[in-house]
Amino acid sequence: MDITELRKENELVDLFCTLAQIPSPSRQEEKVLDWICNYCKNNNLNCEQDDYKNIYINVPATDPAKEPILLSSHVDVIGDDSPVDVFLDGDLIKAKGRTLGADDKAGVANALFFAKELVKRKDLKHGGLEIHFTRDEEDGMTGIKNTDFNKINSKYVLVLDSDALGQCLIAGASYVMVDLTLEAPKGGHSGNDIGDNTRENAAKLIADLVSELPQGVYYSEDGKVVTSCNIGGIVAGDLKVTNVINTNAHATYSIRSSNKAKEDELINGMRYTVDVFNKKYEGIAKAQITFTVKMPMFEKNEDEYLPILFETVAKKIGVTPEISSFHAGAETHIYANKTNAKGEKFSPYLIGLATVCNMHSAREYVDYKTMIKGQELLREFFEAYNREC
Repeated sequence: MDITELRKENELVDLFCTLAQIPSPSRQEEKVLDWICNYCKNNNLNCEQDDYKNIYINVPATDPAKEPILLSSHVDVIGDDSPVDVFLDGDLIKAKGRTLGADDKAGVANALFFAKELVKRKDLKHGGLEIHFTRDEEDGMTGIKNTDFNKINSKYVLVLDSDALGQCLIAGASYVMVDLTLEAPKGGHSGNDIGDNTRENAAKLIADLVSELPQGVYYSEDGKVVTSCNIGGIVAGDLKVTNVINTNAHATYSIRSSNKAKEDELINGMRYTVDVFNKKYEGIAKAQITFTVKMPMFEKNEDEYLPILFETVAKKIGVTPEISSFHAGAETHIYANKTNAKGEKFSPYLIGLATVCNMHSAREYVDYKTMIKGQELLREFFEAYNREC
C-alpha cells in the first residue's frame, strides 16, 4: 500500500497528512491556522481565535451536570516553509528530505478528528469537549503564554504532545538558568606579579569553584531523574594570552527539576558553596551566582484520578500505559501554573496518542497504526471519563 491508498482508506491518516503538508514553522503558522478554522466551519465545530491567533474549539455538553475536558496541541513545527512531501515506508509516515512535523500535528489531527466525530454523536452524555491549538511552542512558547485562560472551563487538560502511544506523563522538570560570575580585580603580570599572594587568577578560581558545585543527577526516584544540574560552559581569559593573571570569569548552568523541595535544596546548596568561597577569598576575589526561572516546573498533582483512569482504559484496549515524569519542558508547565475561567487550578497531563521518532530531524516519522490506536484510546478514555464524572 502507498500513502495515497492509505489516505483513501483512513480519514484520520488523511487528516494528519493534510496538516503535515502545510508548512508551519514557529510564528509562521497562518496557513495551517486558516485551514483548521475552515475545517471546523465545514464540520459544525465552534471555533474562535484570540488576539494571538491561538485557536479555541468547543463541543457543547450534552449533559451539563458533567465536567468538560480540554485537549491541547501546538500547530507549529521545527523546520522551514519548504514543501512537505509525505510518503509511506512500511507502517511509517515520513517526509522527503525534511522534518515531518508529527510533533505535534499527530496531536492536532487526533484532537480535530475526535471533535468532528463527537459533535455528530447523539448517544453519549458528556460534559463537553474543549480544544486549544497554540502557536510557537517550539521556539518560545509564546502561544501558550498569550493564551486567554478565561476562555477555558475545563480543569483537566490532556496535552497531546508526548512521543509514545500510551504515555501519561504526570510531572515535568523546570528550567532554571544559573549565571556564575567571578572577579579577581587585582590581576597583574604572570611573571612580575605571580609571587604576590594577594593576586589570584580568576580562571583558576572559577575552575576550583566549579569543581565544588554539583554536576549531573542531583536526585532521582525509581530510576527517573527528578532534579539535575548541568554546566553549560566556562569563559575565562584568552587561550592565546598566557602572561596575564586573569581578572574575570563566567560559567553557566541549567537546573531542571520536577520537585520544588529538591530544586530549592540544590539552589541553596549552590549559594552556600559560593558564600564559603567568598569568605575564603575575601578582599581578593568575589563570586556571584544568580538563578533565573525560564520554565516553571510541572509538579505531580496529588489528584491521581485521571492517571488511574487512563491506565485502566489503556490496558483495556491493549495499549501498554506508561505513567511517569519527564525531564524536560512542555506546555503542561504553563497550564500547571494557571487557572481556568472558574478560578480552578488546571490539572494537566502530557499524553501520547501516537509513536513519533527522531523528532525535529529529517529522519522524523510517525507509526500510523499507533495514531489510529491513539484515536481509539482517546475515544475510550473520553467515554470512561464521562461515565465516571
